[in-house]
Amino acid sequence: MKKIALLLVLMTTFLSCSLDEGDRYNYMVLPVESYTLPETFKVGQSHEIKLKYKKPTPCHIYSGIYYYSENNTRTIGIHSSVKVGETCADNSTPALTEVSFNFSPLTAGTYTFKFYKGENSAGEDTFENVEVVVAAATTPN
Repeated sequence: MKKIALLLVLMTTFLSCSLDEGDRYNYMVLPVESYTLPETFKVGQSHEIKLKYKKPTPCHIYSGIYYYSENNTRTIGIHSSVKVGETCADNSTPALTEVSFNFSPLTAGTYTFKFYKGENSAGEDTFENVEVVVAAATTPN
């Protein structure tokens, strides 16, 4: 009997919990409006890359940098989230926000940075590609 009562209490507890619309978020990648990066890199050294972006509404929350690495290509955008059902009344022009990250290349060669620029009229993702040469690390004599 005690086991049945405990089972009923547990089932009631789980069934009484529900996800409110306020607990859900939509996630998206925002375009990079502009960027600043060095003209060249050196293997084993850390280099700062600065990104500027605009939030579509004041309700959007910065959630980090989208960073995808494949061989010597890096695809970069801005992660954002917005609470489902939240209403934003502010119609002002969004200000540019700056964020940065450090990049430390492991091999010499040419790296391609693909900065996400949004979708075109056909709904396809567009990118601005920048190639940067990475020089080998110098060894002391």
